Amino acid sequence: MTDVRSSRVGSEELTATYDVVIVGAGFAGMYMLHKVRQLGLSARVYDAAKGVGGTWYWNRYPGARCDVMSLDYSYSFDPELEQEWEWTEKYATQPEILSYANHVADRYDLRPDIQFDTRIERSSFDEEAGRWTVRTSAGDVVSAQHIVMAVGTLSTPKLPEIDGIDSYEGETYQTQRWPHDGVDLSGKRVAVIGTGSSGIQAIPNIAAQAATTTVFQRTPNYSMPAGNRPLDAEEVAERKAGYPAYRQAARESFFGVPIAGEPKMALDVTEEERNAAYQAGWDAGSLVGLVGAFGDILFSKEANDTAAEFVRTKIRSIVDDPQVAEDLCPDDYPVGTKRPCLDTDYFATFNKDNVRLVNVRRTPIVCITPTGLDTTEERFEFDAIVYATGFDALTGSLVSVDVEGRGGATLKEAWADGPTTYLGLAAAGFPNFHLVTGPQSPSVLSNMMVSIEQHVEWIADAIEYLRDNGYETMEATPEAVNAWVEHSTELGNQTLYPLADSWYMGANVPGKPRVFLPYIGGVGPYREKCDEVAAAGYEGFKLV
Repeated sequence: MTDVRSSRVGSEELTATYDVVIVGAGFAGMYMLHKVRQLGLSARVYDAAKGVGGTWYWNRYPGARCDVMSLDYSYSFDPELEQEWEWTEKYATQPEILSYANHVADRYDLRPDIQFDTRIERSSFDEEAGRWTVRTSAGDVVSAQHIVMAVGTLSTPKLPEIDGIDSYEGETYQTQRWPHDGVDLSGKRVAVIGTGSSGIQAIPNIAAQAATTTVFQRTPNYSMPAGNRPLDAEEVAERKAGYPAYRQAARESFFGVPIAGEPKMALDVTEEERNAAYQAGWDAGSLVGLVGAFGDILFSKEANDTAAEFVRTKIRSIVDDPQVAEDLCPDDYPVGTKRPCLDTDYFATFNKDNVRLVNVRRTPIVCITPTGLDTTEERFEFDAIVYATGFDALTGSLVSVDVEGRGGATLKEAWADGPTTYLGLAAAGFPNFHLVTGPQSPSVLSNMMVSIEQHVEWIADAIEYLRDNGYETMEATPEAVNAWVEHSTELGNQTLYPLADSWYMGANVPGKPRVFLPYIGGVGPYREKCDEVAAAGYEGFKLV
C-alpha cells in the first residue's frame, strides 16, 4: 500500500510524490505541464530523449518536414506566442519545428520539471491509496495521483520483418531514429526500404547525394506536390490578424484545418467539374486539398475512383519510364485511406539515371545479407541501407510500457484484441490514467496541434473538477467504453478506410489486431461530444 504521507511504497523507498506524472515532452507533454502548473499542482515530465520536441526530436532524416502548414501547426493557447513566433516556410522543416518546441520550453520555463534520458518502465495503480506508483529507468520510484500519457501516436519505430536483418555489415539507418549529427551518403550505394511518408520525403534528398539509390517498394503511395515555398510577410500578417476566428474555425472543422464552403459530392457534378476541383486540390499543395475536394471521396468507392485515377494520371505524366510509372501508381486501395503524402519532386526523382525502383511485390526481398540484400531474382550490394518502415502507430508506445490497473490487469492484456477507450481519453480499469490523442479519438486524422490542445485542456479541466469537488479518482465505465468503441467502429466501417492495409488499421504490425484505430467522426463533432460529457459531470466516468 502507498501512503502518500510516508516515503515508502511497500518495501521500496519513494523518491518523489507528485500530483501529476506526464510521459512525453513533445507538444502534448509540454502543454500538459503548462496547464497543470496553472492549476497550482505539482508535476514531473519524463522523456527518453535528451530534449523536448517528441517526434520532432527523433525524426531528423533528410527532407523531414511537417505536412500540415506551419501557420496551422502551432499552439493557439497563447495569443502572444502566436504573434511572436515567425515561421519561414509554408511547410516547416524538422529543425524549425524543433526550434519552435525549444522556444516554447524556454518561454514558459518548462525544463526544470522535465527529466530527460528517462523511460517509464512500470506504472501500477494502488487501489487502497488511489494513486499510481511509477518506476523509471533512472531508478525513481514516484507516487502520483494522475498519469498523463503524452507519448505521441507515431513514436514507436518498427523495422521490417526480413530475414538476416542483423547480418548486414554496412551502414544502417532508420528514418525515425536518424543520427543527430547527420549522415554523409555522398558517393555511396544506398538502398531505401519503404515508401511511406518518411520515405517519400527522404528519397529525393538521398538521391541528390548518393552515387546510386535503389528504392524497394512494397506498396506505392498516393502523393501530391507540397508546393513548398517561403512565406511572405503579407500573408503572415494577415493570418496573425485573423488568428482568433481562424483557430475557432479549425476547432469546428472536420480535419482540424478549415475548408471554405460546403463540399459537393463528386458523383453529382460533371467530369470536367471534378477534374477542375482535383486540379485545384493538387495545385493547393495540402493534404485535404484533393481528398477533401468532395464530401463523398472517403465514403463512396465510385467517387474515390475518380480521385484516385486523377492522381495516377499525374504520376504517369511525371515519370518517363512507363513500367516505373505503373509500379508507382497505387491501384489496390482507395486514395486517402492510407496516410496521403506531400512531396517535393518525389516522382520526378525516378527519372534520374542513378535511381532505381524495385517492386518487391513482383520480386520479393528474400533476406538481408552481410553486403546488401537478395530478392527472388537478384543480389544487391550496398554501402548503406535506410529503413523507412514506419511505426507501431497509436498503441505501440502505450502498450510498450508496463501499465497495471485495477487487480494487476495490464493495458497490454486489456487491449489484446484491439484498443478500447472512452473518447480516446481513458480506459476502463485504469483510474486517473489519461490519454492524449489516444486511439478512438481524431488524433492522426486531424491537425495534431488542434487535437493535442483540445485533449490537454479537457484533461486539465477534469483534474480541476475532481479537486474542486472533493473527488480523488475518475475512471471510464465499461459501459461507456463499449458504447464509444462500438460507435467509433461503426463510423469507421461506413468509410473506405477498412479497404486498405494501413497503419490506421494496425495492418503494418504482424499480429496486431486489425481494427480502425482513429475516430472518423470529425474534429468539430468530437469536441462537442467531449464538452457534453464534461458538462454532464463527466458522464460515463465513475468519480470516487
